Amino acid sequence: MRRPSIGRHGSVVDQDADAALAKMGYKSELPRSLSMLSVLGLSFAIMAAPYGLSTTLYITLTDGQSVTVIWGWIFVSLISLSIAASLAEICAVYPTAGGVYYWAAMISTKKWAPLASWITGWLTLVGNWTVTLSINFGGAQLILSAITLWDEDYVPNEWQTVLMFWAVMLICMAVNIFGSRYLDLLNKICIYWTAASVIIILITLLSMADDRRSGEFVFAHYDASASGWPSGWAFFVGLLQAAYTLTSYGMVAAMCEEVQNPEREVPKAIVLSVAAAGITGALYLIPILFVLPPVELLLGVANGQPIGLLFKTVTGSAGGGFGLLFLILGIWFFAGVGALTAASRCTYAFARDGAIPGSRIWKRVDKRFDIPLWGLVLSTVVDCLLGLIYFGSAAAFNAFTAVATICLSTSYGLPILVSVLRGRKMVRHSTFSLGRFGYAINLICIFWICLAVVLFCMPVALPVTASSMNYASVVFAGFASISVAWYFVRGRKDFTGPPVPKDADPMDVGVVAGEYTRDNEASPVEKSATKEL
Repeated sequence: MRRPSIGRHGSVVDQDADAALAKMGYKSELPRSLSMLSVLGLSFAIMAAPYGLSTTLYITLTDGQSVTVIWGWIFVSLISLSIAASLAEICAVYPTAGGVYYWAAMISTKKWAPLASWITGWLTLVGNWTVTLSINFGGAQLILSAITLWDEDYVPNEWQTVLMFWAVMLICMAVNIFGSRYLDLLNKICIYWTAASVIIILITLLSMADDRRSGEFVFAHYDASASGWPSGWAFFVGLLQAAYTLTSYGMVAAMCEEVQNPEREVPKAIVLSVAAAGITGALYLIPILFVLPPVELLLGVANGQPIGLLFKTVTGSAGGGFGLLFLILGIWFFAGVGALTAASRCTYAFARDGAIPGSRIWKRVDKRFDIPLWGLVLSTVVDCLLGLIYFGSAAAFNAFTAVATICLSTSYGLPILVSVLRGRKMVRHSTFSLGRFGYAINLICIFWICLAVVLFCMPVALPVTASSMNYASVVFAGFASISVAWYFVRGRKDFTGPPVPKDADPMDVGVVAGEYTRDNEASPVEKSATKEL
């Protein structure tokens, strides 16, 4: 039975969860102030289906139109649900802020644990940083696109776009610092705001449209002529829209140490958020396709964000278009704040094990705000610097979305792959078991992730110029170089991965029930945590 008590700032302390965390080798430093509904809201906020689909609409309009939009969304939703369920199965056994980074180490043998956790950790870290970058960069472009509702000749230049991006990053950082105690409330509000926004947009568009497309157009129209790709291949390239929108569910594992009963509540939140986002996205996309203006008009928007023009054209006024766009910007706000929250926790967890240059700084928890403040600062600064890529490429947003999708998907796939290679023995006692379908679900996930890595390095359309090139592979290679260099400088000698002193017997693994201590003695972290409890 749980033994909750009151901690500093009125937060709840879950002593059983803290003791379980100590068994995994960590001391609880963050208040457990989040509920399952809050974590569900956070995951739902980061995916932000209406916002993500709006900012990447140009991708599917280029690569297939209706068929890619609708059936691509349904296909990727089912795949994402399979990956989410696979991760939830592992999370139920190892509920820690390290997330997939920690899971990769625990599921591997002791010999391979450091390398597996190093690779997975860097993929997770870069994925968290770049998904936050893409969410807020798209938000900056969307804000500037609102001006074009009244001034159609206005085209924001590079400096205006980057400065707006920096501004929204600073706003999200400020909310995370000074509003940290209200994050639980914000995550819950996000659910209601998103649901209400989808209903309002659906009713407004369908009731105000002068012309409506046919059902055949909405569900069967396919035109990839604008892409330059072979017709069939364009469909798969266009899946980036859905994959990017639905790629962030695993990030909420970083909040495990701020949730009560994390081994039960976080896995449920991971799976339910994907299901909710899939349904929400379908309800949002179908009415948009029924009232879709001429595709050539939408693809002609200078900054690549046609959703505002779509709203204006359907409602017949700039004010009406902005009213609907404001609802999408509200969803962006929750997504931007939530993504930066998860990225800062991921940075904190990885730095805690000494895997980032300057780890002693980034792993600190600020006692005034009860957050990893310097991890938050590092995440913000890295994203602001990456935003400078826009000066060299007008397609920078596409690169940000692609590299975020690649890194997060690959980081999810590694622990799933190791689990399969070890016969799924390490999750046999999971309270969120996939049962007899586990192997099949895991293998489908691995196959899709391998395909996604290839797909999302492709440019949206051909022919390619220097400014329209998809630089996802360049960004990915840059971070990979930093990771490899730091591994040889320090990691190879000093990095041992998460506290996994010896191989855990698969038969003994339950909810952190294995004996993970060296020489059958409690670790210093566990002794300290137990003493404090």
